[in-house]
Amino acid sequence: MIYGELYHELLIVDVVFFVLNFLIWLTLRRHAIRFTIKESIFSVNFLWIMIGIAGAMPLYLYAPISFSGAFFEAISGFTTTGATVYGDLEKLPDMILFHRSPMHWLGGMGIIVLGVGLLSMINPTGSLSLFKAESTGIQLEKLTPKIKDTALSLWGIYVALTVIDMVLLKICGMNWFDAVNHAFSTISTGGFSTKNASLGYFKEDGIIWVTTVFMLLSGINFLAHIKFYYKDLSGYKSEEVKWYLNIFLILSVMLTLAHFIDSQDTFYFSAKHAFFTIASVMTTTGFATLDYEKWGSLAIVIVFIAMFTGGNAGSTAGGVKVIRYVIIFKALFAEFKRVTHPNAFISVFVDNVKMPERILSSTFGFFFLFVFTVFATAFYIYASGFDMMTAISGSLAVVGNIGPGFGQVGPAQNFSVFSDMDLWVLSFAMIIGRLEFYTVFVMLSRSFWKKF
Repeated sequence: MIYGELYHELLIVDVVFFVLNFLIWLTLRRHAIRFTIKESIFSVNFLWIMIGIAGAMPLYLYAPISFSGAFFEAISGFTTTGATVYGDLEKLPDMILFHRSPMHWLGGMGIIVLGVGLLSMINPTGSLSLFKAESTGIQLEKLTPKIKDTALSLWGIYVALTVIDMVLLKICGMNWFDAVNHAFSTISTGGFSTKNASLGYFKEDGIIWVTTVFMLLSGINFLAHIKFYYKDLSGYKSEEVKWYLNIFLILSVMLTLAHFIDSQDTFYFSAKHAFFTIASVMTTTGFATLDYEKWGSLAIVIVFIAMFTGGNAGSTAGGVKVIRYVIIFKALFAEFKRVTHPNAFISVFVDNVKMPERILSSTFGFFFLFVFTVFATAFYIYASGFDMMTAISGSLAVVGNIGPGFGQVGPAQNFSVFSDMDLWVLSFAMIIGRLEFYTVFVMLSRSFWKKF
Protein backbone atom coordinates (compact mmCIF):
# COMPACT_ATOMS: atom_id res chain seq x y z
CA MET A 1 0.00 0.00 0.00
CA ILE A 2 2.81 2.42 0.88
CA TYR A 3 4.46 2.02 -2.52
CA GLY A 4 1.20 1.85 -4.50
CA GLU A 5 1.77 -1.75 -5.63
CA LEU A 6 -0.90 -4.28 -6.64
CA TYR A 7 -1.25 -6.19 -3.39
CA HIS A 8 -4.78 -7.59 -3.80
CA GLU A 9 -3.78 -11.16 -4.79
CA LEU A 10 -1.29 -11.25 -1.94
CA LEU A 11 -3.99 -10.01 0.45
CA ILE A 12 -6.29 -12.85 -0.65
CA VAL A 13 -3.52 -15.41 0.01
CA ASP A 14 -2.86 -13.87 3.43
CA VAL A 15 -6.56 -13.96 4.34
CA VAL A 16 -6.87 -17.60 3.25
CA PHE A 17 -3.85 -18.65 5.34
CA PHE A 18 -5.05 -16.65 8.32
CA VAL A 19 -8.55 -18.17 8.19
CA LEU A 20 -7.14 -21.70 7.90
CA ASN A 21 -4.83 -21.19 10.87
CA PHE A 22 -7.54 -19.51 12.92
CA LEU A 23 -9.95 -22.41 12.29
CA ILE A 24 -7.26 -24.89 13.34
CA TRP A 25 -6.65 -22.88 16.50
CA LEU A 26 -10.38 -22.78 17.30
CA THR A 27 -10.58 -26.54 16.80
CA LEU A 28 -7.58 -27.43 18.94
CA ARG A 29 -7.54 -24.80 21.65
CA ARG A 30 -9.56 -26.92 24.12
CA HIS A 31 -7.91 -30.23 23.28
CA ALA A 32 -5.22 -31.68 25.53
CA ILE A 33 -2.57 -32.40 22.90
CA ARG A 34 0.58 -34.14 24.12
CA PHE A 35 3.55 -34.47 21.79
CA THR A 36 5.99 -37.32 22.17
CA ILE A 37 9.47 -36.71 20.78
CA LYS A 38 8.53 -38.75 17.68
CA GLU A 39 5.49 -36.60 17.01
CA SER A 40 7.54 -33.45 17.59
CA ILE A 41 10.16 -34.54 15.07
CA PHE A 42 7.51 -35.42 12.50
CA SER A 43 5.74 -32.09 13.09
CA VAL A 44 8.94 -30.08 12.70
CA ASN A 45 9.79 -31.75 9.38
CA PHE A 46 6.24 -31.35 8.08
CA LEU A 47 6.12 -27.72 9.21
CA TRP A 48 9.21 -26.77 7.22
CA ILE A 49 7.64 -28.11 4.03
CA MET A 50 4.42 -26.22 4.78
CA ILE A 51 6.12 -22.89 5.47
CA GLY A 52 8.12 -23.38 2.27
CA ILE A 53 4.86 -23.67 0.32
CA ALA A 54 3.32 -20.71 2.16
CA GLY A 55 6.39 -18.54 1.65
CA ALA A 56 6.53 -19.48 -2.03
CA MET A 57 3.01 -18.30 -2.85
CA PRO A 58 3.68 -14.52 -3.03
CA LEU A 59 6.87 -15.15 -5.01
CA TYR A 60 4.99 -17.36 -7.45
CA LEU A 61 2.20 -14.79 -7.82
CA TYR A 62 4.26 -11.64 -8.25
CA ALA A 63 7.65 -12.63 -9.68
CA PRO A 64 8.40 -14.42 -12.98
CA ILE A 65 9.47 -17.72 -11.46
CA SER A 66 8.46 -21.40 -11.45
CA PHE A 67 6.93 -22.87 -8.29
CA SER A 68 10.06 -24.97 -7.71
CA GLY A 69 12.10 -21.77 -7.86
CA ALA A 70 9.67 -20.02 -5.51
CA PHE A 71 9.83 -22.94 -3.05
CA PHE A 72 13.65 -22.88 -3.20
CA GLU A 73 13.67 -19.12 -2.54
CA ALA A 74 11.25 -19.50 0.39
CA ILE A 75 13.19 -22.36 1.96
CA SER A 76 16.40 -20.39 1.41
CA GLY A 77 14.73 -17.55 3.28
CA PHE A 78 13.35 -19.50 6.24
CA THR A 79 16.54 -21.57 6.65
CA THR A 80 18.55 -18.29 6.49
CA THR A 81 20.64 -19.70 3.65
CA GLY A 82 20.38 -16.63 1.43
CA ALA A 83 20.83 -18.44 -1.90
CA THR A 84 18.64 -16.88 -4.57
CA VAL A 85 17.38 -17.72 -8.04
CA TYR A 86 16.75 -14.08 -8.94
CA GLY A 87 19.26 -12.53 -11.31
CA ASP A 88 17.90 -8.97 -11.08
CA LEU A 89 16.55 -8.20 -7.61
CA GLU A 90 16.11 -4.52 -8.31
CA LYS A 91 13.29 -5.23 -10.79
CA LEU A 92 11.21 -7.01 -8.14
CA PRO A 93 8.32 -5.21 -6.41
CA ASP A 94 9.22 -3.75 -3.03
CA MET A 95 6.65 -5.98 -1.31
CA ILE A 96 8.43 -9.08 -2.65
CA LEU A 97 11.82 -7.76 -1.52
CA PHE A 98 10.30 -7.14 1.89
CA HIS A 99 8.58 -10.55 1.91
CA ARG A 100 11.98 -12.23 1.53
CA SER A 101 13.52 -10.48 4.54
CA PRO A 102 10.95 -11.40 7.25
CA MET A 103 11.26 -15.03 6.10
CA HIS A 104 14.89 -14.75 7.17
CA TRP A 105 14.01 -12.97 10.38
CA LEU A 106 11.38 -15.50 11.47
CA GLY A 107 13.45 -18.49 10.41
CA GLY A 108 16.57 -17.13 12.09
CA MET A 109 15.51 -17.73 15.66
CA GLY A 110 13.38 -20.64 14.56
CA ILE A 111 9.71 -20.90 13.72
CA ILE A 112 9.34 -23.47 16.48
CA VAL A 113 11.06 -21.30 19.09
CA LEU A 114 8.62 -18.53 18.23
CA GLY A 115 5.88 -21.10 18.73
CA VAL A 116 7.19 -21.94 22.19
CA GLY A 117 6.13 -18.51 23.35
CA LEU A 118 2.65 -18.89 21.85
CA LEU A 119 2.11 -22.65 21.89
CA SER A 120 0.93 -22.70 25.50
CA MET A 121 -2.44 -21.48 24.26
CA ILE A 122 -2.82 -24.75 22.38
CA ASN A 123 -0.44 -27.19 24.02
CA PRO A 124 1.08 -26.42 27.43
CA THR A 125 2.91 -29.76 27.58
CA GLY A 126 4.43 -29.96 24.13
CA SER A 127 6.68 -26.88 24.11
CA LEU A 128 9.79 -28.52 25.53
CA SER A 129 9.76 -31.46 23.12
CA LEU A 130 9.28 -29.14 20.13
CA PHE A 131 12.05 -26.85 21.36
CA LYS A 132 14.43 -29.82 21.59
CA ALA A 133 13.46 -31.02 18.14
CA GLU A 134 14.79 -27.83 16.52
CA SER A 135 17.32 -26.61 19.07
CA THR A 136 20.53 -25.63 17.28
CA GLY A 137 22.78 -26.26 20.25
CA ILE A 138 24.46 -29.29 21.82
CA GLN A 139 22.42 -28.97 24.99
CA LEU A 140 19.41 -26.88 25.90
CA GLU A 141 20.21 -24.47 28.72
CA LYS A 142 17.17 -23.10 30.48
CA LEU A 143 17.88 -19.71 32.00
CA THR A 144 14.37 -19.28 33.36
CA PRO A 145 12.07 -21.76 35.13
CA LYS A 146 9.73 -22.01 32.12
CA ILE A 147 10.87 -22.80 28.60
CA LYS A 148 8.30 -20.29 27.33
CA ASP A 149 10.03 -17.49 29.28
CA THR A 150 13.41 -18.50 27.86
CA ALA A 151 12.04 -18.37 24.33
CA LEU A 152 10.46 -14.96 24.90
CA SER A 153 13.74 -13.65 26.37
CA LEU A 154 15.55 -14.86 23.25
CA TRP A 155 13.06 -13.01 21.08
CA GLY A 156 13.46 -9.86 23.19
CA ILE A 157 17.23 -9.82 22.55
CA TYR A 158 16.61 -10.69 18.90
CA VAL A 159 14.24 -7.75 18.40
CA ALA A 160 16.54 -5.36 20.28
CA LEU A 161 19.56 -6.24 18.12
CA THR A 162 17.45 -5.87 14.98
CA VAL A 163 16.23 -2.40 15.94
CA ILE A 164 19.71 -1.18 16.93
CA ASP A 165 21.21 -2.49 13.69
CA MET A 166 18.39 -0.91 11.69
CA VAL A 167 18.89 2.52 13.27
CA LEU A 168 22.68 2.43 12.82
CA LEU A 169 22.33 1.47 9.14
CA LYS A 170 19.97 4.40 8.64
CA ILE A 171 22.41 6.76 10.37
CA CYS A 172 25.25 5.46 8.19
CA GLY A 173 23.42 6.26 4.95
CA MET A 174 20.78 3.66 4.06
CA ASN A 175 17.17 4.63 3.47
CA TRP A 176 14.60 3.13 5.86
CA PHE A 177 13.47 0.43 3.43
CA ASP A 178 17.00 -0.90 2.87
CA ALA A 179 17.86 -0.52 6.56
CA VAL A 180 14.86 -2.61 7.66
CA ASN A 181 15.52 -5.35 5.11
CA HIS A 182 19.24 -5.59 5.76
CA ALA A 183 18.78 -5.54 9.53
CA PHE A 184 16.39 -8.49 9.22
CA SER A 185 18.91 -10.33 7.03
CA THR A 186 21.91 -9.48 9.22
CA ILE A 187 20.56 -10.47 12.64
CA SER A 188 19.12 -13.70 11.20
CA THR A 189 22.47 -14.33 9.41
CA GLY A 190 20.38 -14.81 6.27
CA GLY A 191 21.93 -12.75 3.51
CA PHE A 192 19.03 -11.67 1.29
CA SER A 193 19.64 -8.16 0.01
CA THR A 194 17.54 -5.62 -1.88
CA LYS A 195 20.40 -4.94 -4.30
CA ASN A 196 22.00 -7.05 -7.03
CA ALA A 197 25.48 -6.18 -5.71
CA SER A 198 24.42 -7.04 -2.13
CA LEU A 199 26.27 -4.80 0.37
CA GLY A 200 28.69 -3.86 -2.40
CA TYR A 201 26.03 -1.43 -3.63
CA PHE A 202 26.60 0.78 -0.57
CA LYS A 203 29.85 2.77 -0.60
CA GLU A 204 29.71 4.09 2.98
CA ASP A 205 32.34 2.46 5.21
CA GLY A 206 30.03 2.74 8.23
CA ILE A 207 27.48 0.41 6.63
CA ILE A 208 30.16 -2.23 6.00
CA TRP A 209 31.61 -2.11 9.53
CA VAL A 210 28.21 -1.97 11.28
CA THR A 211 27.08 -5.03 9.32
CA THR A 212 30.35 -6.83 10.10
CA VAL A 213 29.91 -6.24 13.85
CA PHE A 214 26.26 -7.31 13.92
CA MET A 215 26.97 -10.44 11.85
CA LEU A 216 29.59 -11.37 14.45
CA LEU A 217 27.18 -10.68 17.32
CA SER A 218 24.48 -12.79 15.63
CA GLY A 219 26.93 -15.67 15.31
CA ILE A 220 27.36 -15.79 19.11
CA ASN A 221 25.10 -17.94 21.31
CA PHE A 222 22.06 -15.79 22.08
CA LEU A 223 21.95 -17.15 25.62
CA ALA A 224 25.24 -15.26 26.16
CA HIS A 225 23.48 -12.05 25.08
CA ILE A 226 20.68 -12.74 27.57
CA LYS A 227 23.24 -13.24 30.35
CA PHE A 228 24.88 -9.96 29.35
CA TYR A 229 21.51 -8.23 29.70
CA TYR A 230 21.46 -9.44 33.31
CA LYS A 231 25.05 -8.10 33.75
CA ASP A 232 26.61 -11.56 33.54
CA LEU A 233 29.60 -11.73 31.17
CA SER A 234 30.22 -15.46 31.67
CA GLY A 235 28.53 -16.31 28.37
CA TYR A 236 31.19 -14.38 26.44
CA LYS A 237 33.99 -16.12 28.35
CA SER A 238 33.09 -19.62 27.16
CA GLU A 239 35.62 -21.63 25.18
CA GLU A 240 33.36 -21.62 22.14
CA VAL A 241 33.11 -17.81 21.99
CA LYS A 242 36.86 -17.42 22.52
CA TRP A 243 37.66 -19.85 19.70
CA TYR A 244 35.00 -18.28 17.50
CA LEU A 245 36.51 -14.80 17.84
CA ASN A 246 40.09 -16.06 17.53
CA ILE A 247 39.31 -18.02 14.35
CA PHE A 248 37.54 -14.96 12.94
CA LEU A 249 40.52 -12.70 13.65
CA ILE A 250 43.08 -15.17 12.28
CA LEU A 251 41.18 -15.84 9.05
CA SER A 252 40.39 -12.12 8.57
CA VAL A 253 44.05 -11.12 8.95
CA MET A 254 45.13 -13.93 6.62
CA LEU A 255 42.61 -12.87 3.96
CA THR A 256 43.63 -9.22 4.38
CA LEU A 257 47.30 -10.03 3.78
CA ALA A 258 46.50 -12.42 0.93
CA HIS A 259 44.57 -9.72 -0.92
CA PHE A 260 46.89 -6.84 -0.02
CA ILE A 261 50.01 -8.65 -1.24
CA ASP A 262 48.31 -9.90 -4.42
CA SER A 263 46.66 -6.60 -5.46
CA GLN A 264 47.16 -2.88 -5.87
CA ASP A 265 44.51 -2.04 -3.23
CA THR A 266 45.31 -0.26 0.01
CA PHE A 267 45.70 -2.16 3.27
CA TYR A 268 42.54 -0.53 4.69
CA PHE A 269 40.50 -1.54 1.62
CA SER A 270 41.79 -5.10 1.90
CA ALA A 271 41.07 -5.26 5.64
CA LYS A 272 37.56 -3.77 5.35
CA HIS A 273 36.42 -6.29 2.76
CA ALA A 274 38.36 -9.22 4.27
CA PHE A 275 36.87 -8.77 7.75
CA PHE A 276 33.40 -8.36 6.22
CA THR A 277 33.81 -11.44 4.01
CA ILE A 278 35.02 -13.73 6.81
CA ALA A 279 32.24 -12.51 9.13
CA SER A 280 29.69 -13.09 6.37
CA VAL A 281 30.90 -16.56 5.41
CA MET A 282 31.77 -17.79 8.91
CA THR A 283 28.38 -16.79 10.32
CA THR A 284 26.74 -18.21 7.15
CA THR A 285 25.11 -14.84 6.40
CA GLY A 286 26.18 -14.77 2.77
CA PHE A 287 26.39 -11.02 2.14
CA ALA A 288 29.09 -9.88 -0.29
CA THR A 289 30.78 -6.55 -0.96
CA LEU A 290 32.79 -7.78 -3.95
CA ASP A 291 33.65 -10.95 -5.84
CA TYR A 292 36.26 -12.55 -3.57
CA GLU A 293 36.67 -15.37 -6.10
CA LYS A 294 38.96 -13.00 -7.98
CA TRP A 295 41.30 -12.62 -5.00
CA GLY A 296 43.37 -15.66 -5.92
CA SER A 297 43.70 -19.31 -4.89
CA LEU A 298 44.92 -18.60 -1.34
CA ALA A 299 41.90 -16.36 -0.69
CA ILE A 300 39.56 -19.11 -1.91
CA VAL A 301 41.17 -21.62 0.48
CA ILE A 302 40.77 -19.20 3.41
CA VAL A 303 37.09 -18.58 2.58
CA PHE A 304 36.55 -22.36 2.27
CA ILE A 305 37.89 -22.80 5.81
CA ALA A 306 35.47 -20.12 7.02
CA MET A 307 32.61 -21.91 5.25
CA PHE A 308 33.36 -25.10 7.17
CA THR A 309 33.62 -23.33 10.53
CA GLY A 310 30.18 -21.87 11.25
CA GLY A 311 29.08 -19.81 14.23
CA ASN A 312 28.16 -20.70 17.82
CA ALA A 313 25.60 -23.22 18.92
CA GLY A 314 22.46 -21.39 20.00
CA SER A 315 23.01 -18.65 17.43
CA THR A 316 21.19 -17.98 14.17
CA ALA A 317 24.28 -19.10 12.20
CA GLY A 318 24.40 -22.40 10.36
CA GLY A 319 27.34 -24.68 9.62
CA VAL A 320 29.05 -27.21 11.85
CA LYS A 321 29.36 -24.77 14.81
CA VAL A 322 32.59 -23.98 16.63
CA ILE A 323 31.64 -25.94 19.78
CA ARG A 324 31.59 -29.18 17.82
CA TYR A 325 35.12 -28.59 16.56
CA VAL A 326 36.21 -27.86 20.14
CA ILE A 327 34.71 -31.16 21.30
CA ILE A 328 36.08 -33.14 18.32
CA PHE A 329 39.65 -31.88 18.73
CA LYS A 330 39.60 -32.35 22.51
CA ALA A 331 38.29 -35.89 22.02
CA LEU A 332 41.04 -36.61 19.48
CA PHE A 333 43.76 -35.33 21.82
CA ALA A 334 42.25 -37.43 24.59
CA GLU A 335 42.59 -40.48 22.33
CA PHE A 336 46.23 -39.58 21.65
CA LYS A 337 46.83 -39.55 25.42
CA ARG A 338 45.12 -42.92 25.81
CA VAL A 339 47.50 -44.41 23.25
CA THR A 340 50.53 -43.44 25.34
CA HIS A 341 48.78 -43.99 28.69
CA PRO A 342 46.44 -46.95 28.11
CA ASN A 343 45.56 -47.38 31.80
CA ALA A 344 44.71 -43.74 32.45
CA PHE A 345 41.15 -42.43 32.80
CA ILE A 346 41.00 -39.42 30.49
CA SER A 347 37.88 -37.32 30.07
CA VAL A 348 36.93 -34.46 27.78
CA PHE A 349 36.12 -31.16 29.50
CA VAL A 350 34.59 -28.04 27.93
CA ASP A 351 34.33 -24.96 30.17
CA ASN A 352 35.34 -27.22 33.08
CA VAL A 353 32.32 -29.45 32.47
CA LYS A 354 32.87 -33.11 31.68
CA MET A 355 31.34 -34.11 28.37
CA PRO A 356 29.29 -37.34 28.67
CA GLU A 357 29.83 -40.09 26.10
CA ARG A 358 26.42 -39.36 24.59
CA ILE A 359 27.55 -35.84 23.65
CA LEU A 360 30.82 -37.10 22.18
CA SER A 361 29.16 -39.75 20.03
CA SER A 362 26.43 -37.32 18.97
CA THR A 363 29.04 -34.74 17.92
CA PHE A 364 31.05 -37.20 15.82
CA GLY A 365 27.80 -38.53 14.36
CA PHE A 366 26.72 -35.00 13.43
CA PHE A 367 30.02 -34.29 11.71
CA PHE A 368 29.77 -37.54 9.73
CA LEU A 369 26.20 -36.72 8.65
CA PHE A 370 27.26 -33.19 7.68
CA VAL A 371 30.11 -34.43 5.48
CA PHE A 372 27.96 -37.26 4.06
CA THR A 373 25.13 -34.87 3.12
CA VAL A 374 27.53 -32.33 1.57
CA PHE A 375 29.20 -34.98 -0.59
CA ALA A 376 25.93 -36.68 -1.55
CA THR A 377 24.56 -33.32 -2.68
CA ALA A 378 27.84 -32.53 -4.45
CA PHE A 379 27.72 -35.83 -6.33
CA TYR A 380 24.19 -35.04 -7.46
CA ILE A 381 25.16 -31.55 -8.68
CA TYR A 382 28.26 -32.91 -10.44
CA ALA A 383 26.21 -35.68 -12.08
CA SER A 384 23.81 -33.00 -13.32
CA GLY A 385 26.61 -31.59 -15.48
CA PHE A 386 28.20 -28.88 -13.34
CA ASP A 387 31.92 -28.45 -12.65
CA MET A 388 33.54 -29.79 -9.49
CA MET A 389 34.03 -26.37 -7.84
CA THR A 390 30.35 -25.50 -8.34
CA ALA A 391 29.29 -28.94 -7.08
CA ILE A 392 31.36 -28.96 -3.89
CA SER A 393 30.95 -25.30 -2.92
CA GLY A 394 27.28 -25.27 -3.94
CA SER A 395 26.47 -28.30 -1.81
CA LEU A 396 28.40 -26.86 1.14
CA ALA A 397 26.57 -23.55 0.65
CA VAL A 398 23.08 -25.09 0.86
CA VAL A 399 23.71 -27.79 3.46
CA GLY A 400 25.61 -25.34 5.68
CA ASN A 401 22.93 -22.66 5.03
CA ILE A 402 25.67 -20.29 3.84
CA GLY A 403 24.30 -18.94 0.55
CA PRO A 404 26.96 -18.20 -2.07
CA GLY A 405 29.67 -20.66 -3.03
CA PHE A 406 32.16 -20.59 -5.87
CA GLY A 407 32.09 -21.21 -9.60
CA GLN A 408 28.61 -20.86 -11.10
CA VAL A 409 27.14 -20.13 -7.64
CA GLY A 410 29.79 -17.61 -6.57
CA PRO A 411 29.13 -14.30 -4.80
CA ALA A 412 28.56 -12.56 -8.14
CA GLN A 413 26.26 -15.34 -9.43
CA ASN A 414 23.00 -17.01 -8.34
CA PHE A 415 21.24 -20.39 -8.35
CA SER A 416 19.11 -19.78 -11.45
CA VAL A 417 21.46 -22.09 -13.41
CA PHE A 418 19.82 -25.15 -11.82
CA SER A 419 16.83 -27.03 -13.24
CA ASP A 420 13.53 -27.38 -11.39
CA MET A 421 14.48 -30.88 -10.22
CA ASP A 422 17.85 -29.60 -8.99
CA LEU A 423 16.13 -26.84 -7.02
CA TRP A 424 13.87 -29.36 -5.24
CA VAL A 425 16.92 -31.42 -4.23
CA LEU A 426 18.79 -28.33 -3.03
CA SER A 427 15.70 -27.14 -1.14
CA PHE A 428 15.54 -30.35 0.89
CA ALA A 429 19.31 -30.19 1.42
CA MET A 430 18.78 -26.77 3.05
CA ILE A 431 16.04 -28.17 5.29
CA ILE A 432 18.27 -31.09 6.32
CA GLY A 433 21.06 -28.67 7.20
CA ARG A 434 18.74 -26.31 9.07
CA LEU A 435 17.32 -29.14 11.19
CA GLU A 436 20.85 -30.42 11.84
CA PHE A 437 20.51 -33.85 10.21
CA TYR A 438 19.36 -36.04 13.12
CA THR A 439 15.86 -34.54 13.07
CA VAL A 440 15.49 -35.56 9.41
CA PHE A 441 17.55 -38.74 9.12
CA VAL A 442 15.97 -40.32 12.19
CA MET A 443 12.75 -40.52 10.17
CA LEU A 444 14.51 -42.95 7.80
CA SER A 445 14.98 -45.53 10.56
CA ARG A 446 12.49 -48.36 10.97
CA SER A 447 12.43 -47.93 14.74
CA PHE A 448 11.09 -44.38 14.38
CA TRP A 449 7.86 -45.65 12.81
CA LYS A 450 7.35 -48.61 15.19
CA LYS A 451 4.56 -47.96 17.71
CA PHE A 452 4.20 -44.43 16.37
